[in-house]
Amino acid sequence: MPSTFTAVSYGQTLSPKTLASVKTILAEHGYTVAVERMESHSGFEAAIFELGALEPSGTTEAQGAARIARLRAALAEASQEGISTAIVPDSLRAAKRKFIIMDVDSTLIQQEVIELLAAHAGTEAEVTRVTEAAMRGELDFEQSLHHRVATLAGLPESVLADVGQKIKLSVGAQRLVTEAKAAGHVVCAVSGGFSQILTPLAESLGLDHALANDLEIVDGYLTGKVSGAVVDRAAKAVQLRAWSAEAAIPGQATMAIGDGANDLDMMAAAALGVAFNAKPAVRAAADAQINIANLDVALVLANI
Repeated sequence: MPSTFTAVSYGQTLSPKTLASVKTILAEHGYTVAVERMESHSGFEAAIFELGALEPSGTTEAQGAARIARLRAALAEASQEGISTAIVPDSLRAAKRKFIIMDVDSTLIQQEVIELLAAHAGTEAEVTRVTEAAMRGELDFEQSLHHRVATLAGLPESVLADVGQKIKLSVGAQRLVTEAKAAGHVVCAVSGGFSQILTPLAESLGLDHALANDLEIVDGYLTGKVSGAVVDRAAKAVQLRAWSAEAAIPGQATMAIGDGANDLDMMAAAALGVAFNAKPAVRAAADAQINIANLDVALVLANI
């Protein structure tokens, strides 16, 4: 009988030996390959395995989830450098309308905006150290944000435009948004960074929704504070649920992509949580990993 999952292997090159190893692990966990096909994309190859499985009678939802978790762990343990295999729910791949939400810094874009701002304040080394600890989950995100933003006090508002011009999208980011939107899907971004950078970026990309923290500015200068509630890991999960509900897209058709510990709640809330070139703790908690610098892989995972 068909399973409700599809295995997707991806890497710069996929050798027959690699694919044979993946199929061996699938078989060891009770899955057969009903349909197999190869795809060639810009910068990577992908192998799609539509799975079949015989579920023992009386298998509960929790038992099924545990079985998938064991399979994902086995595939991750056996993965080679630059090659990953994701187990993607067919509820996402087959959905007529899908919901994709992304982190911004080091995910949608290549940089950490607060580090670019800190370079103007001469505090880049300190801010980078705190940012990396926060993304590893070693520091409370809200406290770390306030600490880092405080080092920006006194910067002129004009630095925001300068930083905005230095932003570089991640490879595949533009195509991910463009193709997903063209196919009728909903694409959003939520960030622990700053609305003064994200808002114009979201408008240029045509994102459906975007949310980030507001840097407080008084008389043309940054005060070193943020206005309003902080967009933390809990807030990101809240926005996933709110925006997907507003679009009438069920949770089973959602995908969340991020790289840091503050993305873990929204990744857990999605049908597929994807770690993008992420910290080890985030990769370990994710449903899928993209360990090559190419967001095009997300299009393949979601079957767009």
